[in-house]
Amino acid sequence: MIDTPLDYTPFFEANKEGWNKRTAVHKSSAFYDVDSFKKGKSSLQKTELDALGNVTNKSLLHLQCHFGLDTLSWARMGAKVTGIDLSNSAIEYAKELSTELKIPADFICCNVYDLKDCLQQPYDIIFTSYGVIGWLPNLQKWAEIIRDYLKPGGIFYMVEFHPVVWMMDENFEKIKYYYHNEETIIIESKGTYTDRDAPIEYVEYSWNHSLGEVVNSLIGAGLTIQSLNEYPFSNYNCFNNMEANGEGSWTVKGMKNKLPMMYSIKAVKP
Repeated sequence: MIDTPLDYTPFFEANKEGWNKRTAVHKSSAFYDVDSFKKGKSSLQKTELDALGNVTNKSLLHLQCHFGLDTLSWARMGAKVTGIDLSNSAIEYAKELSTELKIPADFICCNVYDLKDCLQQPYDIIFTSYGVIGWLPNLQKWAEIIRDYLKPGGIFYMVEFHPVVWMMDENFEKIKYYYHNEETIIIESKGTYTDRDAPIEYVEYSWNHSLGEVVNSLIGAGLTIQSLNEYPFSNYNCFNNMEANGEGSWTVKGMKNKLPMMYSIKAVKP
C-alpha cells in the first residue's frame, strides 16, 4: 500500500506548477530542438514508429503529451490526434505550434484521471511515452480510462523508462527507492533534464510502478496484452551519468547491456 492520502489534489497541483516551469525551459532547449521540428523533423523514435506502423486516418489519443511534439508528429503521419496534459503552459504552447505549422490537432489541459470531464469520443489508438506513469499514483484507474477511450479492437501502446531505472539514485550508483509502489517520492528539484542548471526550483511528487503492476492493471481493465519488450538502452540522454552507445541511444556509463532502461507494452481492447 502507498502511504498517501486519498486526495492527491495538492500533489497534482504541485506537479502542474513544476511542469509549467519545466515547459518554459524545454521550449527553447536543444533536447527538444523545436526549430528542427518546425522544419519537418519527426520527434518520434523508431521504437514507437515500428510498433504502430501506418496511422493514416486513425484517431489517436496521446496521454500526458507535454507540449505536443510527438502528438503533432503523429498528425504529420496522417493520424487524427488529441493530446492531453496536466500543464496549461505545455498545452498552450502545443496549440501555438499546431496553429503556426498548420497541423490539425486538438489539445486539452486535463489530468488523466479527469478525462471524462473533458472528452467523450473513443479512439483507434491510445499512446503514451517516456516518463509518464510515474506521475500517477493509481494505475488501475489509469488502465480503466484507457479501456473506456479505446474503440473495440483499438490499440494501446506505451513505451516507458524501466522501473529498475527509477529505483536508482540520480547517478546510478546505488538503489535509493522501492521497486514496488510503496511510497510517495517527494523531491525538491532544481533545473530539469534538458538543462541541469536552469534557474527553476519546484517540489515534485511521483510513484514507482513495477512491471507486474502495469501489466496487471491493463489486464484487470479487460485489455489483452500482445507484447511486452524490454530494452537495455534509453532513446534519450535525459539522465545523469550517461554515454552514447553508438546506435543513437544511451546507456549508463560502464553498464552497457547490463541494466534495463526502457520497456514497451502493446495491448488491444477485445
